[in-house]
Amino acid sequence: MSAPSAAAAIGHPIVSLERPSPIGLDHPDLYFNRELSRLAFNARVLHQALDPAVPLLERLRFLTISCSNLDEFFEIRVSRLQQQLAFGLSARSPDGLGAAEILGRVSAEAHQLVAEQYRVLDQVLLPELARARIRLLRADDYETHHIEHLRGYFRREVLPVLTPIGLDPAHPFPHVQNKNLALIVSLDGTDAFGRRSGVAVVQVPRALPRVLRLPDPPPRSAQTDARGRDFTLLSTVIQRFVGELFPGMTVLSCAPFRLTRDADLFVAEEETDDLLQAMKGELSRRNDGDAVRLEVGEACTPQMAAFLLAQFELTEQDLYRVAGPVNLHRLAELVDLAERPDLRYPPHVPRTPKVLSGKGDLFAALARSNLTLHHPYDSAAPVLELVRQAATDPDVLAIKQTLYRTGKHSPFAQALLEAARAGKDVTVVIELRARFDEAANIDLATALQDAGANVVYGVVGYKTHAKMMLIVRRENGQLRRYAHFGTGNYHPTTARLYTDVSLLTADPLLCEDAHQVFLQLTGLGSVRPTTKLLQAPFSLHRQILQAIDAEAAAARQGQPARIVAKMNALTEPQIIAALYRASQAGVEIDLIVRGICCIRPGVPGVSERIRVRSIVGRFLEHARVAWFASSGQLLCGSADWMERNLQRRVEVVFPLDADRDGRRIQTECLFAALRDNVGAWALQVDGSWLPVAPAAGEPSFSIQEALLRGARLDQDATETGALVERVS
Repeated sequence: MSAPSAAAAIGHPIVSLERPSPIGLDHPDLYFNRELSRLAFNARVLHQALDPAVPLLERLRFLTISCSNLDEFFEIRVSRLQQQLAFGLSARSPDGLGAAEILGRVSAEAHQLVAEQYRVLDQVLLPELARARIRLLRADDYETHHIEHLRGYFRREVLPVLTPIGLDPAHPFPHVQNKNLALIVSLDGTDAFGRRSGVAVVQVPRALPRVLRLPDPPPRSAQTDARGRDFTLLSTVIQRFVGELFPGMTVLSCAPFRLTRDADLFVAEEETDDLLQAMKGELSRRNDGDAVRLEVGEACTPQMAAFLLAQFELTEQDLYRVAGPVNLHRLAELVDLAERPDLRYPPHVPRTPKVLSGKGDLFAALARSNLTLHHPYDSAAPVLELVRQAATDPDVLAIKQTLYRTGKHSPFAQALLEAARAGKDVTVVIELRARFDEAANIDLATALQDAGANVVYGVVGYKTHAKMMLIVRRENGQLRRYAHFGTGNYHPTTARLYTDVSLLTADPLLCEDAHQVFLQLTGLGSVRPTTKLLQAPFSLHRQILQAIDAEAAAARQGQPARIVAKMNALTEPQIIAALYRASQAGVEIDLIVRGICCIRPGVPGVSERIRVRSIVGRFLEHARVAWFASSGQLLCGSADWMERNLQRRVEVVFPLDADRDGRRIQTECLFAALRDNVGAWALQVDGSWLPVAPAAGEPSFSIQEALLRGARLDQDATETGALVERVS
């Protein structure tokens, strides 16, 4: 099965939409299941591994991304469904499915997706890599010089740190950590104590590298043998020499396995006096949660597979037999180890706004006008430079910032630490519960506290997901404020890999709104109204619904009405129902949803005017942008249209003025995305996703390539927007 058909197969069959009488907008048939939609997104990511237009090593990286995405899906989403089933909870999702039904469908689709991942690796990528003189060798491929080298490596670097556990009453089955590589070994013979257990488990420490570069072969003539570079996997090496762990015994079989556990953390915030300490304690159990999935290598016998399932209290539905390494994500190491820049994306140097060239006085520049950036085409350096200048500027009195995902050693963290040590009033709202970044955020919070900063963890019961910074500066005897709002995290790595929007401003109303939000996050009191910002959990949900309903009202009055919105995910039932009503009223609706999407487009009488597409490319499309034609509102922010973002998180959405920067963001993020016929997929009424291809005579157009081209030409950002508009 090819990847496009894999993406199409992960669909949602219509049960009863073709009926003479209208159905209510809360009917389950009008909603796709979010878990199946997430798997369909992963199939679209996997499809990138088959695209010959993508550089070969980047195609391998897309394969590994699809695998790590699937890991997280099992760790979080599947584990919750299993808990729901175990506790007998009867809640159903908007599509009408209960936990047992969802788990059954997820298992079927996930098995299909995993089989496709290994087919892509074995039948497509590895042969193409071999033709490019990059070989990933299995044990049967080892030549004499490989075996000699690897035997020495195994004895010197691997054997001393392995601890085989022979199973018997004195050696029960060991605890296997989440996603750690392990091997199950079947043995024949008697050991030094006369034991004939026959089964042993070998866990591989995570400190050992999983991908090994093999030495170049000896020259076979006067000329060097240019055979390229050979690699192998640590798991392959251990299987090849595993007999050395059991001297005097015969290895009957040896198979790798990997266990996925529930990795979601739970902290009863209302019952703890110190969230940081509670999170530290909870982190230790991330590797020890309930078993969710078992992956076994092809050498695993049915008897051994049944034995492992029994040990972890899993069923056949949870078993994944794989034709290759049990952790494809580890192959990401090969992308760098291969040292082949010709098989990678060419380096991208983001454009620095000309108004800020030479790292001049940012405060003076922002006092004159707002600055809007579209990352990664526009550099994130101005955002970092703003906090750096604030840290050393004697006129700056205070810096306030939210941090969701960053790191103790990130330049943003270092600037805040410098400001705190310089005696400035630094307040940082750190979200300790940013999934899989909890440990880094705990370390950063501790370092900031030690430096004298005010560190808070937001509001009990609500994740602080907003991306904003506020700087207070004394100018000519008066206080003036500067702010940054963004759709992405203060993270230097993702700033180069994710598409996001930033606004740097000295607008008094926006700065006052930011001040009010920070007061809510650090203090106590009733809801503080904002003038320009939309804020969850208070006003954002209601105001989005009002904006959608306003478009519907305009359409009913015969006025132009259109909605174009871009986001990571769309799941919130009330917003979906409002979009259905708007479509019925005559509003043209285009949605660009990167990942999960629960709305069903193209249903007669309900959603004929709704079109949904997803763009997957070199950069992860991360910006959240929405435009409402009748009001002219252009909104950007940190919130997806999901229940959690709108009701259980602190989010901010900021407006962009209808100036040239606003028009540029509208064009680049929205209109150009609707013209993409290279990296875009269109959601069908049956839930399948089909790749968008150029029509007959239509030129190919990729939004990301067009914006990269503009950045390479060092065009002014508004010129790039105009270029995109012309091309599209």
